[in-house]
Amino acid sequence: MKKSKAFFGYSILALVIYVVVQVLLTTGMLDAYYENILITMCIHIMLAVSLHLVIGITGQFSIGHAGFMAVGAYVSAIATMNFGLPFPIAILIGAIFAGLAGLLVGVPTLRLKGDYLAIATLGFAEIIRIVFINLDYVGGAAGIVINQMTNWTYAFFGVVITILVISNFTNSRHGRGCISIREDEVAADAMGINTTYYKVVAFVIGSAFAGVAGAIYSHQFFFIQPTAFNFLKSFDILIFVVLGGLGSLSGSVIAAILLTVVSFYLQNFPETRMIIYSAVLIIIMLYRPTGLLGTKEVTQLFKFGKRGGSSA
Repeated sequence: MKKSKAFFGYSILALVIYVVVQVLLTTGMLDAYYENILITMCIHIMLAVSLHLVIGITGQFSIGHAGFMAVGAYVSAIATMNFGLPFPIAILIGAIFAGLAGLLVGVPTLRLKGDYLAIATLGFAEIIRIVFINLDYVGGAAGIVINQMTNWTYAFFGVVITILVISNFTNSRHGRGCISIREDEVAADAMGINTTYYKVVAFVIGSAFAGVAGAIYSHQFFFIQPTAFNFLKSFDILIFVVLGGLGSLSGSVIAAILLTVVSFYLQNFPETRMIIYSAVLIIIMLYRPTGLLGTKEVTQLFKFGKRGGSSA
């Protein structure tokens, strides 16, 4: 009963946010610049939440998330530009191919741990980037021009679906299996949990939603190049998760929103942005190593506040 009430409340909140922003965009109170910020924010939230499932929930250190984003971006672009498919179908195809790429990488590499897994995922992301650089079918290093099809509606509901699926997965039996791997993989294996299976499932789901973010990204900015999906992009996504708190979905969302706003205001000073990112990481590691929310969610903080108030 409580879960159904919470779901109803979140649904109403999401609907209100969507309607308010849509009205502001329709009436011109928010121009194209602010719509671009909102869509970019949604893309970053999808990337952060999808990587949160891999790193924060399952405890697998991946730094190649931009590679799966690239797969979704290019495959969806091919679907719309070369085959004339509708944009929603292209997003789905991009997600499927990104998920298959996650499966292709996950099966052989997720037996690795720690630094070895990080190096393997980074290597995959670089392989994908080099493949697209040398693939004339998608423009090679020069990139590919894409018709703009993304709007606030696609971006917002992409975020809603991403959060809904990953949140439900985390709270399911499969999610508890992933959390047990994060806490102690040896103990989880000893208890009969198929650790490799759960790690691959989480990796595939995270990769698929990175593909969704890539599809929405590619159809927002007209033009994509392989250089847009380099190591620094994976590093940006990693910062969202670390800053928000490893294990906190809402923390990843908050961090993605904050850093997107900072990035837009500092877009004319890219060097300054990287300095701020580095400084933020250093400060977090020194004074708040668990991130903004740690493993807690915003709703848990509210509940804690209520208990504290009543006991006082």
